[in-house]
Amino acid sequence: MGPAGPTSGVMSREEADRALERLDAEHEAVEASLLALQDHAGRRLLEGAELTGTTAHRWARAEAAITLLWNGFETYTRTLRTAHELRGRRRWPSRDDLAELTRLLRGTVTVSGGAVAAAGAEGAPLAGGARLAEEVTLGGLVERMNEWYAQALDVVAAADSVWSALPARIDMLAAELQRVRSLAHSVGVRPGEHPAGDDLERTTAELTALRAQVLTDPLAFWSATGGSGAPGSGRPDTARYDAAARALEEVRREIDAVLGVRQDAEQRLMKLRDLLSRADRTLAEARTARGEVLAKIAAYEVPAVSGPPTQLHEQLSTAADYRRHAQWNRLSPLLESLEKSAEDELERARAQLSAVTAPLAVRAELRGRLDAYKAKVARHGLAEDRILMERYDAARRMLWSAPCDLRAAEEAVLRYQQAAQESLRPQQHGGRPAER
Repeated sequence: MGPAGPTSGVMSREEADRALERLDAEHEAVEASLLALQDHAGRRLLEGAELTGTTAHRWARAEAAITLLWNGFETYTRTLRTAHELRGRRRWPSRDDLAELTRLLRGTVTVSGGAVAAAGAEGAPLAGGARLAEEVTLGGLVERMNEWYAQALDVVAAADSVWSALPARIDMLAAELQRVRSLAHSVGVRPGEHPAGDDLERTTAELTALRAQVLTDPLAFWSATGGSGAPGSGRPDTARYDAAARALEEVRREIDAVLGVRQDAEQRLMKLRDLLSRADRTLAEARTARGEVLAKIAAYEVPAVSGPPTQLHEQLSTAADYRRHAQWNRLSPLLESLEKSAEDELERARAQLSAVTAPLAVRAELRGRLDAYKAKVARHGLAEDRILMERYDAARRMLWSAPCDLRAAEEAVLRYQQAAQESLRPQQHGGRPAER
């Protein structure tokens, strides 16, 4: 709803009723956004974290925006409640009643606005916050609240995205690094004695520092997408993580070369142990993930996960015995067979993990599509369309419920998408959307 400035004349009863209905709808939308922001996982994490750097700076401003948002909402609610009480006194309001309703609904209210810098631009004032107090219409107040909400959500969503993406990946890489360190130690690759050992030490220090900074300053690792306009638009910046992963991979290749020079058979046996261990962990992860998917997703067939490759482990023990007793003629063909089987087993385990987690990927895609269309609808001024709001709310409830019925949710998203396309079509041809 755009800002409605004061107009001359007193509203009729019908005009007052229509204005109240419109303002009620906007109140409901703002309240839903406030509650969603209050329950956002990223906001809870930000409130409980010891923040530093960019994140501490921007979160302080986002908190100020949230305070302004709640204060504005309370003013909006109070004014709307007063108007409803006045309108409810009698079926046919008097001239004085209508004059007071006109003042409440078309006049201005006083809202506070501290001089707070916006989260997205250094030194810029927070929208609506250039003065300690100002007079705005209820429509203008809604615009202010939408701006404050977008500024707060931009910080919350970006921090949540970084925390959802980077720490787990860093931990996985750190676990891999420990395995590489153990392997390096077994073949004499140590700091000060071999370049690969020095590289391992540097990578270990980098991962430790990277994880600490990600946890306290996630927005330092956020690359915003310019021009999109959607809160949290962008992606986590993984440049330092990627560099550490590349450095670790280079060390791994160097250690493999050392192993190949010193004792090819032992190197191949260790690689096989690693492959089967990774396959075991992947299958275990798939079994755990299957339980989580069954709890979160309904009406969707989730494949069963097979057990560990017991036969391959037994063959690996046989190969180790062959090496220990220098039975090279038996070891060579067995290693070749095992290497092919172990690679296949790991791929099979990964395929099972992908298969059992596929419903979560489908749900994530549906959530993204729903929010993308909502943003598109909002940009075209249709955010308050009743049918679109109802269909969006229906789809969102399905997608954020547990267990989630994916098929029903997909149909709900499609219904919202079709309704949005129908509403946008007249605008795309230079017309206005039909009244519904």
